[in-house]
Amino acid sequence: MVTRNSMVDILLVEDNPDDAELAMRALRKHNLANRLEWVKDGAAALDFLFHRGDYTNSPNTLPRVVLLDLRLPKVDGIEVLREIRAHPETHELPVVILTSSREERDLVATYELGVNSFVAKPVAFDDFARTVAELGMYWVLVNRVSPEIRSI
Repeated sequence: MVTRNSMVDILLVEDNPDDAELAMRALRKHNLANRLEWVKDGAAALDFLFHRGDYTNSPNTLPRVVLLDLRLPKVDGIEVLREIRAHPETHELPVVILTSSREERDLVATYELGVNSFVAKPVAFDDFARTVAELGMYWVLVNRVSPEIRSI
């Protein structure tokens, strides 16, 4: 059984420090960044979710949502999503693709793998900040998590 991490609501998987800072600032403005973990590559995201590597001793809980970029070092976002969906303990974990990709093949591939939402990053600063804030508010405050998605 999977349980939402009492320490982390949002796992932000983003290799671009400028985009990550902007996302965290937008979430902070709406009091949604207090329980956020930022990782910079796909391998770190998988380590966090499956309690490996630097996260071996972390609580066996999951975030409420993963905001996942596609173009990541080490392990790309599509492979991260594939791994999340392949494991019974994480297959229902909400995953939102937040990417600069506008490629239809990325959209199709991620939905085939069971992504919950695909959001192309807006180019304008204010639009990007508003989009991230709205995503955070929906997935952390509005969306109800199934009791089955509680703890690993």
